[in-house]
Amino acid sequence: MALTAKLELRQGQQLVMTPQLQQAIRLLQLSNLELGQFVETELERNPLLEMDEAPEAGPKVEHNAEDAPSERTERTGEDEWLDLAKPVADAEGGLDGDYDGSFSDSTPSPGVPDGVDSGWANLRQRTGTFNGEEINPEAFVSSEPSLRDHLSEQLPLAIHDHVERLIGQHLIDMVDEAGYLHAELDQLAVKLGAPLALVEKVLATLQTLDPAGVFARSLAECLALQLKEQNRYDPQIAALLDNLDLLAAHNMTGLRKVIGADMSEITDMIEEIKRLNPKPGLKFGSVQLQPVVPDVLIRSASDGSWLIELNSDTLPRVLVNRTYFAEVNKTTRTEKDRGYLLECLQTANWLVKSLDQRARTILKVAEEIVRQQDGFFTHGVQYLRPLNLKTVADAISMHESTVSRVTSNKYMATPRGIFELKYFFTSAIQAAGDGEAHSSEAVRHRIRQMIEGESARSILSDDKLVEKLNAEGIDIARRTVAKYREAMRIPSSVQRRREKRLAERAGR
Repeated sequence: MALTAKLELRQGQQLVMTPQLQQAIRLLQLSNLELGQFVETELERNPLLEMDEAPEAGPKVEHNAEDAPSERTERTGEDEWLDLAKPVADAEGGLDGDYDGSFSDSTPSPGVPDGVDSGWANLRQRTGTFNGEEINPEAFVSSEPSLRDHLSEQLPLAIHDHVERLIGQHLIDMVDEAGYLHAELDQLAVKLGAPLALVEKVLATLQTLDPAGVFARSLAECLALQLKEQNRYDPQIAALLDNLDLLAAHNMTGLRKVIGADMSEITDMIEEIKRLNPKPGLKFGSVQLQPVVPDVLIRSASDGSWLIELNSDTLPRVLVNRTYFAEVNKTTRTEKDRGYLLECLQTANWLVKSLDQRARTILKVAEEIVRQQDGFFTHGVQYLRPLNLKTVADAISMHESTVSRVTSNKYMATPRGIFELKYFFTSAIQAAGDGEAHSSEAVRHRIRQMIEGESARSILSDDKLVEKLNAEGIDIARRTVAKYREAMRIPSSVQRRREKRLAERAGR
């Protein structure tokens, strides 16, 4: 067969990932502080951009949990700013896949002229840029992990239950750099809408994390935790720790009376205590703690609904100086200078409009999360509903990947505390019949409640737990109950029956 050369004309669509489009995608997943560093970098190298410190309130939504989210702005047929970031192979090209939800739903601020910012860039200090052109060497300098980072890394390994993990993260945020916990557990329980026993249980688990002695509420408790780790905690040394005031006063006579030991034994115990670390958290990197700055603020309205707004107090305004552009453009003589000036104008327009779109996307996702998780905000962590990215994405006509980026490194300040948006996504357990599905975390909590309420003569087996859960409308398999029970480190029914009988005999 002869080989011949020929020309063929084919029509197709292709997405070209320009540097601006790549940056637009990354803007969605940046935290408010990371975004601030990016904006400051753009301010330094673009002469047409400037900061406007004039205060302006951010978008807000008054949301009734019983109502479906409503469209607050009209959709445009085509976003003019999107053309800056989508050079495609043919005239009808566009964005698809990851960007259909985030960018095709863009709506310019009503009444705002082209080039004027909406003011949603948040501030954070972080090295490096995102286009590969400028790299700060300090970004590659290794640093010691902070105590908070070290504890947060252990949290998902120690606690599998989502509700307990929320409580655990709260407690981690309250630990000081020395490793001590300064929190009233009863007040925290009320704030989170969780039983005090559950908060105490989470704290007990956290006190087993490395380094030994963290999450102590006093010096005596810190030392006791370290001794328990070494299997050296006994009644005599416990009595010594309970009377550290006598030790500080060098009242050895008083110590001998309360401890019931001779002087040599007391001396040995004191030497053992001296080898412990009274501030275990200080062995980690000493870093300046950055408080979490929430991106979204939630507060209750007088009619029982929720008022949702962006945190405008931390949002600097970025403006395009068109007057300066006009002045410089008049004196531009070469095509190279004119091209550079037009590129700066295009980049500036892209930035201010994409920041506005980013803010509106965050607000839209947050509004749907509040609508879906109204039970949590109203009643507490026990009422978390099953929720996944697809549910939120479908409800607000966005792509799952867009919702995933929006919920990364974003925080919501609520009457129950500050939570990362991703914490509100939990798996589901189907309901028996036509009932509503249940959050897996809520099911775990119900299993724990049932087991904690059992007596030595009425121990609940996994089969019995399944029966009770089915009676409550929760369709769950026995192996799932067993998996949840083991994940919560709850012994089997046989072991629990043995332990409770021994406890009853010991109490007689």
